[in-house]
Amino acid sequence: MTDNKRDFGSFHASNVQGTISLSEEEYSPPRMPIDLPVFKDTENDEFEFGIKCKKSHFYLEDDCTFINHGAFGGVLKQAMETAQKWQVHTERQPLRFFDRELIPHLVYISRRLAKFVGCDPSDLVLVTNATTAINTVVKGTSLQKGDTVYMLSTTYGAVKKLLKWQCELTGAVLQEETVTLPVTGNQQIVELVRKSLKTGTKLAVFDHIPSNTPFILPIKELVDICREKKLDIGIKVSINWVYGMIGQYLHPHRFHQVIYMTNRQLKLPPGPKANACAFSFTKSVRQIQMGSIMFSKSIFNHFSNNVQQKRLHDYSPFLALHTVIDFWDSVGPSKIRQYMYGLCKKACNLLLKKWETSLAAPEEMFGCMALVEIPPDVYRNTNKIEYSNAESLQNQLYHQFNIEVPIKCVDGVLYVRISCHIYNDLSDYDKLGEAVLRIKNGQSDSKIQKLNCE
Repeated sequence: MTDNKRDFGSFHASNVQGTISLSEEEYSPPRMPIDLPVFKDTENDEFEFGIKCKKSHFYLEDDCTFINHGAFGGVLKQAMETAQKWQVHTERQPLRFFDRELIPHLVYISRRLAKFVGCDPSDLVLVTNATTAINTVVKGTSLQKGDTVYMLSTTYGAVKKLLKWQCELTGAVLQEETVTLPVTGNQQIVELVRKSLKTGTKLAVFDHIPSNTPFILPIKELVDICREKKLDIGIKVSINWVYGMIGQYLHPHRFHQVIYMTNRQLKLPPGPKANACAFSFTKSVRQIQMGSIMFSKSIFNHFSNNVQQKRLHDYSPFLALHTVIDFWDSVGPSKIRQYMYGLCKKACNLLLKKWETSLAAPEEMFGCMALVEIPPDVYRNTNKIEYSNAESLQNQLYHQFNIEVPIKCVDGVLYVRISCHIYNDLSDYDKLGEAVLRIKNGQSDSKIQKLNCE
């Protein structure tokens, strides 16, 4: 390491970028001051998904049918325990932790996370959440009057508001292109972007897996189009990790000159949410442009230094990622994805058969989330379908059947967005299917319904 300047926090803390950039042979991880859990139930291929996994590894209530992991997923029990251990360790000697231990441990987890997602550690940075990351990117883009910012109608609502506000502030033009449902396939998205994206557009923002319509966008093809049009490319992933990390093999190093953000709420399963963390992948060519919105005590020289540290912040969610990654590695990422993908296909087929409806996109465009049309008879007496109708049905499912699942109103049609995780099994979706049929047939009432779906 040639750069020995100690410019982060205090004279006790080493330079972050220099340590992150060390090769595996040169790098030595810090001593772990707490005991990390061992996942014995994953040994010898004995791990069981579904109910047993839910009881062993999550705090989720037994009586609740929880199929909305795409919003706020349940924390991995062992990750929460790890975070609490870090909090106690911090308070035992706060100055030791912040001035002597914190930075080496942030470097360590950054290196592990980078290896897990398949990128260079120096291109990855931990931030509080994806909202912070997208704000940093958008506000760090030098938009001027007349510049064009491009997005699809499927872009996450909060990001739409941010882009609109930033364009109004700078005089840039916001171009939103409508994705018509039902989607016929990837080619529909590719052709739409190729036809509508203008050469020289300043910034393009895509959700890899949109929140309301969780089909997987053909990101590689969209990035190629952006390159053809000579764009400053920003790929925004508001997918809280489930949408992307668990549902897709990411390997962000393939996307040169791309900014890729995701919440670590690690729908994978997630880590603790208090002071939650996220990561942003940014190739070095864009790092100098991003800057930082969270400078604290010192003036830093490097990208990772700029974005990683805020003083007196609760860093336990970052540091608990060791346990999350350990869990993934012990079960097997391929095994986890295979279970969730398979469960999602079975759940879709079950609901389509019960309701005689259709998906919002071809089955192959969905991963571990899907958008299934609600039977029109459920709202046959309604002249115009709006958000309030979706909200009403979602509340009925919650209050009368204790089913937690989002209902989406898209282009005047009601859909249910199902999420499939390692603690779910097919009976969860059978209960949903039966509950909607009861509502359709006018059999629901104000009491919670117990459904016999054996």
